[in-house]
Amino acid sequence: MAAQAATAEVGELRLERAEDGLYLSANLQFDLPELAEDALYKGIPMFFVADAQVLRDRWYWSDRQLSETTRYFRLSYQPLTRRWRLNISAVPFTNSGLGVVLGQSFDNYDDVLSSIQRFSRWKIAERDVIEADAVHTVLFRFRLDMSQLPRPFQIGAVGRSGWNLLVSRSQRLAAEPAK
Repeated sequence: MAAQAATAEVGELRLERAEDGLYLSANLQFDLPELAEDALYKGIPMFFVADAQVLRDRWYWSDRQLSETTRYFRLSYQPLTRRWRLNISAVPFTNSGLGVVLGQSFDNYDDVLSSIQRFSRWKIAERDVIEADAVHTVLFRFRLDMSQLPRPFQIGAVGRSGWNLLVSRSQRLAAEPAK
């Protein structure tokens, strides 16, 4: 079980400056922990959180946070229809409903997992936040959100490595060349 957590990594992370902001693209490489996958097949949804922070490097003090963006995922399996459902939102999921989300259905597990592992042009900062002449660091993190699991699973999962899923990476964004 612990070996699965160790093999989770960011295969590729690209940062792209555009006219309207800074975009992140990434390919994650991980397998869901066996306990989480087993719970999914029993109809219990799993929740994931991806967040990206943009920091301005400062030599004289700790780095200054310029932007923080979070994306929430809810993955569920419907045993009766044998279909997977992935909901993606910019705000946390609540018991009062899903709110405004992007929802997709999938026929098989590999397709839905591949969709979760791929980030394409995710806007993580506005253009006016990024200083052209400064060096920035982007911290990216993707994790299984244990706080969203039903209470019996939260209690049983405390301290068990079979539930751990954390993928993180940082990358520097160099200053733009002088024109």
